Amino acid sequence: MLRFGSRTGYEIKQKIEISTRFFWGASYGQIYPELKRLEGARLVAAEADPRGGVKRTAYRLTAAGEQALHDWLVDPSEQHFEMRDEALLKIFFGDLLTDEELLANVAARRAWCEQVLGLFHDIDDMPVYGWGPRQSPTDALHYGIELIEWMRDWYARKERELRGRGRRPRRGETQAPDHR
Repeated sequence: MLRFGSRTGYEIKQKIEISTRFFWGASYGQIYPELKRLEGARLVAAEADPRGGVKRTAYRLTAAGEQALHDWLVDPSEQHFEMRDEALLKIFFGDLLTDEELLANVAARRAWCEQVLGLFHDIDDMPVYGWGPRQSPTDALHYGIELIEWMRDWYARKERELRGRGRRPRRGETQAPDHR
């Protein structure tokens, strides 16, 4: 984010909120210590940049930082993948719920997908400032749009499936016999 023109931890966080947070989030509690670590490693340089009486520190990549960034970007061994999806975790444990409870979780996640798609489309409509010449962040955004569309469609299919079956008791619950 420093390379794309962000200079402060606050600016980095703002750029993350409209770009990478959907696949690589960072909190202020991660950003500021990381900037200090990078400064200690001489990969970034810091300078006081007060604004309106507020203490601020601005950062810039050093030559060593530029090289380290490039080395990381071209290193094919650095390809870690981690997905954390609490809604999917709740579906994994769905046998512990009634169909109504599971359906509520699935419907909520489908609605979340719709909301995120709206946000992604709003971001896609924004003018892009300070990114690279090939607009790679836009490519990542379009990947995200297609992924969330797939997720929305999957959750919609799961909703239809759950609506189509009869009530099922949660695991461990006995169903009273039907004496009709």
